[in-house]
Amino acid sequence: MSRIGKIPVAVPNGVKAAFSQGVVSVEGPRGKLEFRPGPGVDVQIENGEITVKAGKQGGGNIRADYGTARATINNMVHGVSTGWKRSLELVGVGFNADAQGQKLTLSVGFSHKVVVEVPKEVKAAVRTTAQKTVIIDLESADRQLLGTIAQKIRKVQPPEPYLGKGIKYSDESIRRKAGKTGKK
Repeated sequence: MSRIGKIPVAVPNGVKAAFSQGVVSVEGPRGKLEFRPGPGVDVQIENGEITVKAGKQGGGNIRADYGTARATINNMVHGVSTGWKRSLELVGVGFNADAQGQKLTLSVGFSHKVVVEVPKEVKAAVRTTAQKTVIIDLESADRQLLGTIAQKIRKVQPPEPYLGKGIKYSDESIRRKAGKTGKK
């Protein structure tokens, strides 16, 4: 059985949680999220805590699935109360980004600019540090959607191991390779 699944999820003040017709809905100051746990996962909401249990009926993976359901519900509660953030760095000469509304325009070494559509649930902002590094800040209540959009942006120009140029997560470290040696 999952040790993570046994831990109850605390619901902070200002957050409302409900479970009806097989759907867990969590609403807070940053938005509303819904999640449908798999068959055989039982969810109970009592005294400001959400408890997830493995039910008797269901498939063979139910004991593993309820830990995932608990983690997803915990991410939802954290997202609607404080939100999730992800930052990406553009490393390279001439690499730039511009956020206008729900469109993120990237200039990352191609002959054309790449436009990435950002869903309305995700807020994107571009800033430049004192060292002239361009950083894209993404913020959302939905952790899964935020990760998907960050991965989609990173995939436009992933970092390469020789010079380190590309789009990388701000907490990511790129393993660098040594280039070819010169003529002898």
